[in-house]
Amino acid sequence: MTSFPPPAGSRWVLPFLGAVTFLTAIGNIGLVSVMPAIGRMLHIPDYLVAGIFSLSALTWAVSSPFWVTRIGRGGPVFYIRGGLVGFVLSMAGCALAVELGLLAILPPLATFGCFAVLRSVYGLLGSAAATATQALVAARTDGPQRTRAIAGLAGALSLGTIVGPAIAPAMMVDPLGPLGPMLGFALFGLLALAGTYLYLPARPVGQGAVPGGAHGPSLTAVWRRPAIGRHLNFGLLLCSAQAINLYTIGFAILDRTTPGSLTAQQMIGIAMTAGAIAALLAQWGLVRLLSLSPLAMMRAGAALAFAGNILAVAEGAVGAAVLGFVLASFGYGLSRPGFSAAASLAGSAREQVGIASAITLIAGASITLPPIVASIAYQGWRPAPFAIAAAICAVLLLDHLVRPIVHEEQ
Repeated sequence: MTSFPPPAGSRWVLPFLGAVTFLTAIGNIGLVSVMPAIGRMLHIPDYLVAGIFSLSALTWAVSSPFWVTRIGRGGPVFYIRGGLVGFVLSMAGCALAVELGLLAILPPLATFGCFAVLRSVYGLLGSAAATATQALVAARTDGPQRTRAIAGLAGALSLGTIVGPAIAPAMMVDPLGPLGPMLGFALFGLLALAGTYLYLPARPVGQGAVPGGAHGPSLTAVWRRPAIGRHLNFGLLLCSAQAINLYTIGFAILDRTTPGSLTAQQMIGIAMTAGAIAALLAQWGLVRLLSLSPLAMMRAGAALAFAGNILAVAEGAVGAAVLGFVLASFGYGLSRPGFSAAASLAGSAREQVGIASAITLIAGASITLPPIVASIAYQGWRPAPFAIAAAICAVLLLDHLVRPIVHEEQ
């Protein structure tokens, strides 16, 4: 494998990228947590509210390959700023659409359409920022340092998923009401955008910031390389299993809880928060404490996710579903930065933008179809989502324990 020395630069670059990841995660997950209530205020059907985020995820996944040569040519910093601009425009625009809907200037269907388009704007530009962030980390780190940096970004994302749903309802205060969270998150985005001019490296005109420049391999080309593609395939399947758990755990808790929606809703909140904390402990605690290699993170994480899902299948009580979800979340939290780091380290300097784009695509693609398939299966057999996720984790674990590691000269 060909390595390259990280370029000199400010020691604040990686911490700042973590802060940006944290702030955008607060906004995105915080918006998800308050949208059901906002949708009811606007008389938008629940399935359309869910469809807004599915469409955004689809836009994210489809647009990821588009940015590979552009980031290589223009440098990642420009596209990180572009993603933050998309975040601000999306949040502020959604606030405007909601206000027009509340004032009855727009009918519910038109409000939904505006909201969906504006979220898709972030799906388009956000995928560029995510790819650029991963590429910039790869350009500034190598070896174990890269593994720690990628785990740190994943931890920042997990922390944002904890903080976002906690503060979003508190931001729905008079006189802003439901507009409060969106306008507040837009302000977070503006602060992060201003910070890019202080903490990210300036790039001379015409000089790319990523090795390989605009002539690096495409997403498809890097995925076809066995040494890289194996880790990306692992990531796609693992993230699909996580999405199945994440998007069906609420239904499982509702159906396993004794009558009383408030109790069930509280249990859902506890499970989601505990799962995010478990992932954070894996990424910011265990990885640093044990200095785990990427492959060790992938194997241990898949085993823990398998065990968590088996627990939820084998025992029908609500406590088993929650405990299984938390254990699986710990495993996913360990494996996700593991496969990202493994894929990055398996590639040459020229392949880093293509690898980053593939990882970004995985993040969006995994939450489009798998949750829908699991939800349909759930209607026929209640443990089905846990069983499907467990089967995926078993296949991944068996593959990495039995099949020899592919070595390829770089």
